Amino acid sequence: MGRNDTLKILVLIGFVFTLVGCSNDYELLKTDKSVSQLKSVKVSARSIEYRILPQDRLEVILYKDPSQLSESRTGLAGDSMNSKGVLVNAAGYITMPLIGKVKVSGLTQTQAAEKITRMYKKYLNTPSVYLEVLNKRILVLGEVNSPGVVEIDKEKMTLFEALAHAGDLSNSAVRNEIIIVSSDKNGMWMRMVDLTNFDKMNYASLMLRPNDIVYVKPNNWKQFKVASGDVTSVLDPILKIAGAYAAFAYIVD
Repeated sequence: MGRNDTLKILVLIGFVFTLVGCSNDYELLKTDKSVSQLKSVKVSARSIEYRILPQDRLEVILYKDPSQLSESRTGLAGDSMNSKGVLVNAAGYITMPLIGKVKVSGLTQTQAAEKITRMYKKYLNTPSVYLEVLNKRILVLGEVNSPGVVEIDKEKMTLFEALAHAGDLSNSAVRNEIIIVSSDKNGMWMRMVDLTNFDKMNYASLMLRPNDIVYVKPNNWKQFKVASGDVTSVLDPILKIAGAYAAFAYIVD
């Protein structure tokens, strides 16, 4: 085999490398299909308020007298001082001492506390209930420096706070199409936030709810690099063999 034939083989391998590399897309979420099929909505401040779901864990504190500083913690099935909270079962109920089962799924924290307070008024003179969801979290994925779960220690969190907890955007992040996926008992919906255009941002669009998913897409250059890297790892033995064969052909000739 002559030098020209060897060069032809190398050119052919390079051509195959190019074709395969261009056919691999770096996508964590299939934004062209799965995400676009979700319902896009305009978010209002009212819709941001979190509603309790099955499998949530609630901290419930019963004040027998609101004027007193002392408090009595209540737990599942009368188990007092339960640090893990009260679990909302699959049907949306919690079990409280004295008043029994209470349906709380679909209610906001304030609504659930008011409902439990009304039920305790049958047995106590001036009861007051404090209620908070314990396992509130947001998942941040994609082009951030520390992707993962972000714990929420308050009612709401802004997109900027979530990104800060995730180590901020990476250099290859697409900043004008931040995807936020939300869900409730009625299904899932999504919205996009453009962090490069201040006029398009508003308070409601930047607010996140527990269980939201934030996805930051990679730019085109990152997609190209990742796709090329994947193909290189697969074709690396072939390229080494081709290179050695080419060198051998030159020596023989």
